[in-house]
Amino acid sequence: MANSSSKADAPRKDGRLPTQLREVRITPHYTEWAEGSALIEVGKTRVLCNATVDEKLPPFRVGKGLGWLTAEYSMLPRATHTRTPREAVAGKIGGRTHEIQRLIGRSLRSVVDMVKLGERQILIDCDVLQADGGTRTAAITGGYVALALACKSLQQKKMLTRWPLISPLAAISVGMVGGRHVLDLNYEEDSRAAVDFNVVMLGTGELVEVQGTAEGNPFNREDLNALLDLAEKGLKELFAIQEELLNKA
Repeated sequence: MANSSSKADAPRKDGRLPTQLREVRITPHYTEWAEGSALIEVGKTRVLCNATVDEKLPPFRVGKGLGWLTAEYSMLPRATHTRTPREAVAGKIGGRTHEIQRLIGRSLRSVVDMVKLGERQILIDCDVLQADGGTRTAAITGGYVALALACKSLQQKKMLTRWPLISPLAAISVGMVGGRHVLDLNYEEDSRAAVDFNVVMLGTGELVEVQGTAEGNPFNREDLNALLDLAEKGLKELFAIQEELLNKA
């Protein structure tokens, strides 16, 4: 899509350039008792990720010499501008929650060697404390950190003989807002985006999942390529943040 240079480079409403991430902070070991935990803050979005090691496997996995990983996702009632009732009170998980936690689980399983993990499972709990767009991508990025810390804990306890994680993993959103390709959409941008994508990628550059849709007019291949290139740029920055943090941790 054609844009003048001045328009393409003009700051967004929050002052960021189109190609700029929000400020990202990841605090490891945020909770006391989980084998691995991390609080990830992406702008105003905050997600607490806890990894729990369970030596019991689900029945379909027992006796196969393989581990397992699953994820759960929830949003606290006042994570948004208005209070959202707890799904536990409603007695069922909503469709959006179910979709997101399946995405998180699929994404994280893609980087786990289940043979090296051994006959145990890891449960990743992602709880949104505050939401301003990108909660699912933040949950995947922070969930990977919690997972890696849990594996480090198992390694220190001599419960793992081989490192089970194949690659770093992170996720980011990209979209077309006001005729421009932009990185890491906040809620205000996401709510008016003409096109929005969630991109999950390995540290090797291979794609795990791409979720994208046009909210109005369709987009072309040139736009798709530009958005994926922009996502890759942001994801490389997230991988660098993860690597620095895990090396220190």
